[in-house]
Amino acid sequence: MSLKITSVTYRRRRRRTILATGRFSRVKPPKPLEGFVKRCVLRWLLLLLAAGSLKAEQAPPTCASDAIFLWLAGGISNARIQRLIQTPSVQTKNVQTQGEAGNFSCHAASQCAQQCTRALQKAGADSALIQSLVRQSPDRSSDRSPDRSSNRKSAASAPCACSSQAAQVAALVHDKNFDAAENNIRTLLRDHADNDANNALLYFVLGTVLRREDRFDDALDAFTESSRLMPGFPETHSQLSYLFYRTDDSDDALAEARTALSMDPANAEAYRCLGLALYADGHYDAALHAFDEALAREPDGSLANADVYFDMGITHRDQGDLRRAAIAYRHALSLRPDFWQAHSNLGVVLHDQGKLDEAIAEYRLAKRLNPDEASVRNNLGNTLCDKEDFDSAITEFKDLYRQSPEWEGGHNCLARAYMSKRDYPSAIRQLQAAIAANPAGAAEHRVLGQALLLSGKDQEAVDVLRKAVTLNPESSLAHHYLGTAFVNTQQLAEAEKEFREALRLEPSAQNHYSLAACLMALNQYEEALGELEIASRMDPSQSLYRVRMQEVVRLITTSK
Repeated sequence: MSLKITSVTYRRRRRRTILATGRFSRVKPPKPLEGFVKRCVLRWLLLLLAAGSLKAEQAPPTCASDAIFLWLAGGISNARIQRLIQTPSVQTKNVQTQGEAGNFSCHAASQCAQQCTRALQKAGADSALIQSLVRQSPDRSSDRSPDRSSNRKSAASAPCACSSQAAQVAALVHDKNFDAAENNIRTLLRDHADNDANNALLYFVLGTVLRREDRFDDALDAFTESSRLMPGFPETHSQLSYLFYRTDDSDDALAEARTALSMDPANAEAYRCLGLALYADGHYDAALHAFDEALAREPDGSLANADVYFDMGITHRDQGDLRRAAIAYRHALSLRPDFWQAHSNLGVVLHDQGKLDEAIAEYRLAKRLNPDEASVRNNLGNTLCDKEDFDSAITEFKDLYRQSPEWEGGHNCLARAYMSKRDYPSAIRQLQAAIAANPAGAAEHRVLGQALLLSGKDQEAVDVLRKAVTLNPESSLAHHYLGTAFVNTQQLAEAEKEFREALRLEPSAQNHYSLAACLMALNQYEEALGELEIASRMDPSQSLYRVRMQEVVRLITTSK
């Protein structure tokens, strides 16, 4: 009889980890009191920010170069930064962008231009943004006035704007050196405590860094302070929305996304956050519409679109539309081939479609890109098990447990692999580990009971299978194996009860035969013969049933 081993569940599907932008459950857990109070204070504070916006407008402006580097560090897309520079509005009135663009721009042939190009590249700027910032020098023939010549000389002697501390912070964030970035930001905040406009962006970047480190409470504090200092900046509200999404607060996530869009309806990131909030509440169609709006507001080749396609893939899969989910993940990978999460999630979708070889290929790509990620090895190992490549699965999971001893998944798959190789002691150890991780797992208890039976540990099997039946009284297999354990321990009356319950739940030929065997041991030959006749009619190919019928007939004749 084939084994039906159910693995530990991650997210909505069994046995394989689907990587998401956040970790939402459909049933919202009670919010911790501290987090609840903090959110209440935040709502109250945000209502007062509009009243304080005049003070924010009077704050000294942030120079263009620092703002651009801090925007990059804060995760704002290149296309969005170009729009902020080219279309100054109420959202950026405290940042000298278009009016100060000349202060950022460098002569193309100058050393400063080369330094700026390198600094922007280190900060994550793409070629289009760099070209828009580092411009060619004006034509000398059209610029002969003494004043302009003097201005050029003065600019040439001034320190390059791209060597600022903001540029250093942006480079650290781009390199994911978050500890150093945080230290630099806090030093800048301490040294320039009176510069509200600049500090608003520093707090914005600090919140982004803390959020990327999953330090959500600290990130909330930083974004709240950024919003207080610069209430009209929609990106802060988008980040708050994403933070609330990550902390399972879909109501506030939705409110903040809508606030960002009310400030700037052309904000692609705000539409993405709106989509995530709608997804978290199970409004899949509305979420997909919001994601489409986000894509419409970014250039086709923008790297920011990779995240949107990734979120669309998750949403389509949860809808059950595997074809569109695969398309979305492939779009994400066309923009970011090194997007290991998209490779892993595409592998899950391909597995769901039964394309195991393609799924394995995607998992191996994800593993090559991020060899330290345990979920990828887990997905790969489980898929190898489903392909019945048990030797490779065992190797994969052994490597996983050496690398991440705390990882709790995969034990069921390993047990299945060891069972196929009749290595029952190893299978028992893996099933015990699976039960330790999931004490309420009925299937884990059932299969452990089966492994104990195959190892000749009948009494231990009785104890484990009793638990399996308690956890899932509707499991025909659990009742069947418990009945077998009772037979082996000569508890025939108890065995009869279990076999009859198994037969009630699943009236199969095998269950009729098992009940007949138990009745024969109880010397109830007439009833046993009836069960064997039913089993033989249900599965005429089983000669064993006919042989046992003949044996029962002889026993009946002898007893008379």
